[in-house]
Amino acid sequence: MASSGDDVSTRQAVLDLIVEKGPVTAVVLAKILDLTAAAVRRHITALEKNGAIEVLEIPTETSRGRGRPARHYVATKAAHRSLAEDYAELASRALEYMGQVAGRDAINSFAASRSREIERKYAPVVREVGDDPEERARALADALTADGYAATVRKVGNGFAIQLCQGHCPVQNVAHEFPQLCEAETAAFSRLLNVHVQRLATLAGGEHVCTTHVPVGMPTIRKGTRIAAAAASIKEGNR
Repeated sequence: MASSGDDVSTRQAVLDLIVEKGPVTAVVLAKILDLTAAAVRRHITALEKNGAIEVLEIPTETSRGRGRPARHYVATKAAHRSLAEDYAELASRALEYMGQVAGRDAINSFAASRSREIERKYAPVVREVGDDPEERARALADALTADGYAATVRKVGNGFAIQLCQGHCPVQNVAHEFPQLCEAETAAFSRLLNVHVQRLATLAGGEHVCTTHVPVGMPTIRKGTRIAAAAASIKEGNR
């Protein structure tokens, strides 16, 4: 029988994974942690009671047959607030004071400086893997995770784009008051990945994860489709 200390560490591991990979199911968590689904659900129940996680409703277009749809879990705002965020209040007050004394341009200048700092910090990591934006995004996600951002990469749009997701943000509370910090980070990501990226959601804005859309390729036209036929017709007409 596991000790209470083991229970606490395992429960924290479950929460950490939900922060990093949410929305995620109990089955996926059990597979990653090499635990039984029943054991994971026991910890999920405790985390739900503590207000650390909640179920995210994900609409599905297809029926899964009999039984209830799989429950996907994400960390709550309370859980994010409980994670270590050193000097967040002090940083917010400092930026507020800066704005009062030197104006909003001073805050924008600070955000631009932070953007350049992010780029300098992670540039060697992404350059090492080459020019492919997807490989760069994965390298960036690994580096961000090492710095506490719980970052992952997910393919979307039939593989023509990916989403860089950050399950935790050490400056979340500050960025809520000063969204320029989020904008600065997005600009840095765009320069690092050498593509135009788009920020879809932020923790600071009340979402359960920061999501950045990254295009990684152009769709190819397959033979036999209407688009292919139209393209062929245009090409023939130009001859």
